[in-house]
Amino acid sequence: MGVARDERRLLSDLLLQVGPDAPTLCAPWRGRDLAAHLVLRERRPDAAAGILLGPLAGHTRKVQDGYAAKPWDELVELVRTGPPAPFRLVDEAVNAVEYFVHHEDVRRARPDWEPRSPDPVRDQVLWKRLPVTAKMIYRKSPVGVVLRRPDGESVVARHGANPVVLTGQVQELLMHVFGRSASRVEYDGSDEAVRLVKALDRGV
Repeated sequence: MGVARDERRLLSDLLLQVGPDAPTLCAPWRGRDLAAHLVLRERRPDAAAGILLGPLAGHTRKVQDGYAAKPWDELVELVRTGPPAPFRLVDEAVNAVEYFVHHEDVRRARPDWEPRSPDPVRDQVLWKRLPVTAKMIYRKSPVGVVLRRPDGESVVARHGANPVVLTGQVQELLMHVFGRSASRVEYDGSDEAVRLVKALDRGV
């Protein structure tokens, strides 16, 4: 049980529904590219290193293209099956946020998307993991950044003067932090501070 398992199942079902050429928020990736990325990340650690390390990017691209060339049903089944042992032992810790974000990448690339209803269990898991990514993303912000839920609970992503407060549901804050434009958050701060925060490169 867990968020990673649930999001993996939901994403797999959605991928089969929308097909391999469906757009995603990770443009220019299509559904096939995103699925291949997830399979590579879980099954080929030798190639996954190239996701972050430029010198290995060519190897990563070659392996990912190989997965992307598989029959669609077979590729989605690899996504659905998840990581092999022993990586399943850390599935929830490693993949809860990854699968939530990529599920939303497919959902929100559709013109009629709407946010999912809040889920206390899911949102608590995502909220616990949000500070690590948020502090990394906003470490270069010239002003302070605070992420706040509608209930008032907040996380300081960047200490600093003239802070900007971003308010939204947990899922919206998470998608915003990961640089997705399809997120619904409200900015509160001076016009200049808000401009500086919006101008930050948040691509993850």
